Amino acid sequence: MKQNLNRVSVSEQPAVPLLDLKAQYAQVEEEISEALREVCASQHFILGPGVKKLEEAVAEYSQCSDGIGVSSGTDALLVALMALDIGPGHEVITTPYTFFATGGSITRTGARPLFCDIDPVSYNLSPSCVSELISNQCEIRGDQLVNRSTGGIVKAILPVHLYGQMADMDPIMETARQYGLKVVEDAAQAIGSEYPGNRRAGSIGDIGCFSFFPSKNLGAFGDGGMCTTNDPELAERLRVLRVHGGKPKYHHALIGGNFRLDALQAAVLLVKLKYLDEWTTKRQENARYYDTAFQQAGLEGYISTPQAFAGYRHIYNQYVIRVERRDELRAYLTEARIGSEIYYPIPLHMQKCYDHLGYQPEDCPESARAAKETLAIPIYPELNREQQQWVVEMISGFYR
Repeated sequence: MKQNLNRVSVSEQPAVPLLDLKAQYAQVEEEISEALREVCASQHFILGPGVKKLEEAVAEYSQCSDGIGVSSGTDALLVALMALDIGPGHEVITTPYTFFATGGSITRTGARPLFCDIDPVSYNLSPSCVSELISNQCEIRGDQLVNRSTGGIVKAILPVHLYGQMADMDPIMETARQYGLKVVEDAAQAIGSEYPGNRRAGSIGDIGCFSFFPSKNLGAFGDGGMCTTNDPELAERLRVLRVHGGKPKYHHALIGGNFRLDALQAAVLLVKLKYLDEWTTKRQENARYYDTAFQQAGLEGYISTPQAFAGYRHIYNQYVIRVERRDELRAYLTEARIGSEIYYPIPLHMQKCYDHLGYQPEDCPESARAAKETLAIPIYPELNREQQQWVVEMISGFYR
């Protein structure tokens, strides 16, 4: 049955956007303006001392020895794979339930993504599915793990810490050690998130990759990203690759790319980094409010709220619910002027550009199911209780 909104109550309620960056900017406008003026006065716009300061701060925040600022989260993934010599004839195990850059970066190196299904609760790469994939599809030839059907050499695992909660890294790292694989953490949505043992995103694998896209918890005024590592040789290789592989200038032992972070973005991020833990705490408080409010609304059986696992630090880059009649609910919320988003409507193994890999939807059934049932609702730090209650009331009203 089509749901009808209460026109009076809707018109009296303010819009609730999925994200309100203007509210965040109002808190830091003066500091950022001053920081940008300093960069403009210096006329030093590419790399330089400001970028180095940000690299050191993010590396320390992420429990790593080195940070390497790059031009975007996508380029962080790409240059990480390049630094590990991944290319044609190689394969990388990863999740299909993620933003396209995860798989696209693998393909851009000339390697082949080897898609593996997710855990249905965390939405992250399932360690048991990784083990099953290797047992069923791969074999050891010499000292290499080889995909029986393609002949490709499996070189790495690329887990994604989706929505702000880390993947189950210990068994992933154990599998990597067992088969001599590298691990690249896609931590684009996860800066400051933690795994049991107080281990932060980007510090466990060989390289961590972060995005500073404006909508991220730590967002720039445009594109930006960073790689982190605890391996000094990898750190140096990443630094060289981000400047076309040149060291010294105009001398190229490697072929890299233009992956440099600019000083204006670093200035913005250095200001915002001071507030990141405060903003994370507010996101966590908002998540707890939703958890309780949805439970009290008696919506069990209609929606499932995100689960924050014991010992993890979930930073809630998104608050994603699993719901019945997802597309109808989203249309209903839009009519009530409540923002929402579908992350992600088509898993990578079902994308047209990967038709040639021969995957079917049932090859990663949990990813396919999540793509049909999940919806992100507003969780940003400046969200107030009245707005949250309105979101809960509208979702409750839809199912009633």
